[in-house]
Amino acid sequence: MNQWHFVIAAYGVSVPALGWLVLVSFNQMRRAEQAVDEMMRGRK
Repeated sequence: MNQWHFVIAAYGVSVPALGWLVLVSFNQMRRAEQAVDEMMRGRK
């Protein structure tokens, strides 16, 4: 079998997984910022 099949399969798995990781991380960052904003509003 040609090695390019494995390279294409690796990219096929890696790129969506990286996209998912970026989206989940961004979502968690937004939640953390929102929690800090709510906490700071309570201190005023």
